[in-house]
Amino acid sequence: MSQREKAAIVVRFLLAEGAELTLADLPDDLQAILAVQFGQMRPVDRNTLANVVAEFAGELEQIALLFPRDVAGALKALDGKISPQTAARLRKEAGVRQAGDPWDRLRAASAEVLLPFLTSEAVEVAAVMLSKLEVAKAATLLGRLPGATARHIAYAMSRTNAVTPDTVYRIGMSLVLQLDATPDRAFADDPEKRVGAILNLSTTETRNDVLSGLDEADQTFADGVRRAIFTFANIADRIAPRDVPNIVRAVDQGALVSAFVHAGSMGGDMQRAVDFMLSNISTRLADGLRDEMQALGKVKPKAGEDAMLAVTTAIRDLEASGTLFMHGIVPDEEA
Repeated sequence: MSQREKAAIVVRFLLAEGAELTLADLPDDLQAILAVQFGQMRPVDRNTLANVVAEFAGELEQIALLFPRDVAGALKALDGKISPQTAARLRKEAGVRQAGDPWDRLRAASAEVLLPFLTSEAVEVAAVMLSKLEVAKAATLLGRLPGATARHIAYAMSRTNAVTPDTVYRIGMSLVLQLDATPDRAFADDPEKRVGAILNLSTTETRNDVLSGLDEADQTFADGVRRAIFTFANIADRIAPRDVPNIVRAVDQGALVSAFVHAGSMGGDMQRAVDFMLSNISTRLADGLRDEMQALGKVKPKAGEDAMLAVTTAIRDLEASGTLFMHGIVPDEEA
């Protein structure tokens, strides 16, 4: 009996016993060979089955460790254990790409990585990509597109019923190859985000001075930095009313009350942010927070700043998880 026949018997036996086999992880040629062998097999008697299974079990007992047979398998086994930069370099040097379903890798990619595909690829490709992603991530991506582009892609999704699995797979592989072709970067975040993160923790005077200088040097870059900047004063301009209840639930109530009291004492956009949040939660909760604010009285500046930072950090965390999306470019802060 050939090795292929024995393999077919073992696989058939495991499937009959209810085992969960991930045969899709095998190379395409081995999957094809196994399927063809299945079609050629004839009934197997009990003695033959027992001998083949015993031989298979004996071989398994002699194996202490298994290693991948190629670089692609090694990279998959070491996923998360070595740096993304090292993995990308090894993949390029060996001329291999990540094995398995390409959509698994695309679904794991961030919205920032996937967004350029929606604007650079045909709307039909974009429609397939959104259809293969989780609903929350697809909604986040669609919300970041210009209105006309989003409508065209949404309409194209109505024509995806006739798309074959092979076409979907090939589209996924094409997108993954483009990911692999992206040059390695020394920094994970874009320059706008890095500058914005620094200015988030800078004083208002420093922030406005830097933004004024960037406006003169590179207006496009300055606008990108403004999108990356987010402080308590930006809440009313950058947050959708429907997201306020999620934010309130994510912040410790004591910190929330302290933030509201301190921000309210500063007036301007700070007070507007407090009013915005209180007006977009339930009346009962808003009244309770107002009572606590009145009872608290004044807040020390350091405690107030820390409390406001807790609110903006919670908002950033919700955005990173895809729960909410901040929008708009806000003007320089006056306070």
